Amino acid sequence: MHVRDSFPYPPEAVLGLAAALEREAGADVLCAPGADGRSPTLFMGVAPEEEFVLLPGADAGDMAAFAFADERPTMGLLAYEFGLDRLGVRSRKERVMPRGMLRKYGLHLAYDPKAKRLDLLHHAEPDVRLLDLARRLAANPEAFVPDAYGAPRPARVTGHVRRSLSSEAYEAAVTEVLARIRQGHTYQLNLSVEFRAPVRECDPFALFRLLFGRYPAPHYAFFRCGPQAVISTSPERFVRVADGEVLSQPIKGTLRLPPGQRRKGLAGPPPDLARALRASPKEDAELSMIVDLMRNDVAASCEYGSVGVRAHKSVFVVDDLLQMYSEVTGRLRPDLNVFDLVQEAFPPGSVTGCPKKRSLEIIEELEPHTREAYCGSVLLVHGPRDMDASVAIRTARHDADAGEMVFHAGSGIVVDSDPAAEERETVAKADKFLRLMEELS
Repeated sequence: MHVRDSFPYPPEAVLGLAAALEREAGADVLCAPGADGRSPTLFMGVAPEEEFVLLPGADAGDMAAFAFADERPTMGLLAYEFGLDRLGVRSRKERVMPRGMLRKYGLHLAYDPKAKRLDLLHHAEPDVRLLDLARRLAANPEAFVPDAYGAPRPARVTGHVRRSLSSEAYEAAVTEVLARIRQGHTYQLNLSVEFRAPVRECDPFALFRLLFGRYPAPHYAFFRCGPQAVISTSPERFVRVADGEVLSQPIKGTLRLPPGQRRKGLAGPPPDLARALRASPKEDAELSMIVDLMRNDVAASCEYGSVGVRAHKSVFVVDDLLQMYSEVTGRLRPDLNVFDLVQEAFPPGSVTGCPKKRSLEIIEELEPHTREAYCGSVLLVHGPRDMDASVAIRTARHDADAGEMVFHAGSGIVVDSDPAAEERETVAKADKFLRLMEELS
């Protein structure tokens, strides 16, 4: 990748510039908060030029052939159902999204909030009109600084939020999962609820900007699939590969901050609450089982003896929740590439259960909805041994055909789970979307 232009740029204008480019030329965006917890670290692909849609039977080899045909980075989205197909779990539910989609772009933008520098990137001679558009828009950052009097409303919610499972039905489904655990079918299972709200006059990227400003998290992504605009506000990394070094950071274990301790942005956890979360046998069991599952998933694609676990039961705060995670590390085998690793470990262990295939079958039976983008992964691939991929939790999508916002939340069920507590945790994870829908109604 060549740097075509590089110039100082104020962090408060970056997402406004991204919105203008998305509107003018089409773009997909990844961003995370910088060291200050607010200013965005950003990478975006502008003006999609080539696209690979995963049809039934498409696999890691097909994705690699598309991604590594040239030096350009690839951005993409894998739907949860790609994993169902891979593991032979049948689903008759109607889907509105493909199993996955990968893209190449005419231009890329990268922003470093520490250096306050914006780079325009391309691997060869770009389209002159596209480069001129990016230069023209970037030359006037003052136009993209948020208005002190507030931006126009990004959507209008026109009805009530509907659930695929009522509170009572969700608790009954948790009770059924507990019965399956006692029968030996599964040890842990992630059970979710789908929420739908009718919307009009929706600007999905404006919603993306609004959510990032209020609820920063490490793995934000905006990705369009036809009439579906995916807005992922995920805190969880599925897997990163950097020059062959593998890192997965599964999240399991949740504790809601008391109202008096709610905080803006990312911050360190209160020590007393972090200790309480780590000391919980139930939360410990959730995380430890999924770490073991992810270690096995990663080991299938890593050099023998290279897989390990570190920072076990680390805690951070996001979305007014304390979350616990661990790091699974390894070294990618020299005969494999990043898509081999993703395919072997997909769908992510933290949003499925163990054993994985049987848990997927039970999820398919008990959840009346599809997951699609939710519990899938958004990827940025730089080469055969370089990639970063999120777990698409805390993720919504705007369905322009149906005129709806669709989002999900769920919790991990283990043998000592309490159905009412799991219902409360699920609602807490959906809280920022539920509050936004109420605000926009």
